[in-house]
Amino acid sequence: MGVAMGICSFQLVRNICINPEVRVNKQGRAAGVLENFEEGRKYSDHALRKLVRDRKPEIMPSINSFFADPQKN
Repeated sequence: MGVAMGICSFQLVRNICINPEVRVNKQGRAAGVLENFEEGRKYSDHALRKLVRDRKPEIMPSINSFFADPQKN
């Protein structure tokens, strides 16, 4: 339950603070369509994605290696 709340909170804060399509203040809403591609790239490369970019896509690496390579164990 805590993990789900953490994920939801992360997404909400991320959307409100740095999403280029969400405009919280009145001046931002009056701007219309944004053509700032650098801001969009910065939004899509958030800190969590940078953290897991160089890691293997495994949830439990020790269990995966136990079943994938039994002679090591």
